[in-house]
Amino acid sequence: MTAARPEIAGARRVVVKVGSSSLTTLPGGLDAERLEALVDVLGAVRAAGREAVLVSSGAIAAGLAPLQLTGRPRDLATAQAAASVGQLRLVQTYADAFAKHGITVGQVLLTADDLTRRSHYRNARQTVERLLALGVLPIVNENDTVATDEIRFGDNDRLAALVAHVARAEALVLLSDVDGVYDGDPRSGPAQLVDTVHGEADLAHVTLGSASRNGVGTGGMATKVEAAFIAAHAGVPVVVTSTAQAAAALAGEQVGTLFTPLGRRPSARQFWLRYASRPRGRLLIDDGAVRALRERSASLLAAGITGLAGDFLADDPVELVGPDGVVVARGLVAYDAREMPALLGRKTGDLPPEYRREVVHRDEMVLVGRRSRP
Repeated sequence: MTAARPEIAGARRVVVKVGSSSLTTLPGGLDAERLEALVDVLGAVRAAGREAVLVSSGAIAAGLAPLQLTGRPRDLATAQAAASVGQLRLVQTYADAFAKHGITVGQVLLTADDLTRRSHYRNARQTVERLLALGVLPIVNENDTVATDEIRFGDNDRLAALVAHVARAEALVLLSDVDGVYDGDPRSGPAQLVDTVHGEADLAHVTLGSASRNGVGTGGMATKVEAAFIAAHAGVPVVVTSTAQAAAALAGEQVGTLFTPLGRRPSARQFWLRYASRPRGRLLIDDGAVRALRERSASLLAAGITGLAGDFLADDPVELVGPDGVVVARGLVAYDAREMPALLGRKTGDLPPEYRREVVHRDEMVLVGRRSRP
């Protein structure tokens, strides 16, 4: 039987993300039966000769019952304590379940800082690649025991999209307790499942509601769509569906919502700059520099810079912002912030020899084109 979605069925390496709402309940914490059902699906994927990476939420939720907490903690310290207890239970339950399929698992705990720093990003890629080469199924989660509000992903959907690129995956499946993207809220009235999304315009008039209904998750349908577009722009097809339909989705059946690839797979550096880097500052540029960047893919020279913000160092990522407040590009700056005021608006030939190189070289830059946040 021919798969309706051959790009998913034929993917030799897949990333599967599952949310807390699919694995846990508030009264009982971790639901072993639900977890084992997902493991059975991934065990079949491995038995078919495919590779899988699992991005799993649930550490905090799994720690609620052992700590006799009745809801997701609102303060950071208690949330980290719940994650510390729950992560052990979560991974041990996974390890026992996968062992029944003869599969060894490895835990990969990441913070946003691990992917926003380029050297850490490379290390994460090497670790995942080596685990897969050794026949290990990596289980990835945000390291909630140490992540702070300032350095966290906030949900595992975006993390999964980044991991799909890190792992060089050929498909991404985002699972929750909702069976796809609808053109309205099916809980409040008639709504149609969106079968395929070819670009942002397909969802321009869709209001995205929350996907979590039981109070233990943090992600919603809006975060899944955002993550799906990140992966799609990286050349990775994505299916958003329910955990109950995981097997069908991975077999390429027409379930959930398919996001088709929106371009060629970018280089690791380009992808990191666009989606994973954390800007340390901004360079304000004039209209002439904006045109040079957009139309000629030129490097940014000091002559086109009108101002700066932030306390960045050389080789830090910065945003390049036009006069209208739109972020034109993101790139690695060649100078410290303290060196920049003396360079602003000056022609390269008028600068001392040690300052005549590009401020942001085109090979260290990626065009963005979105409105700047205040």
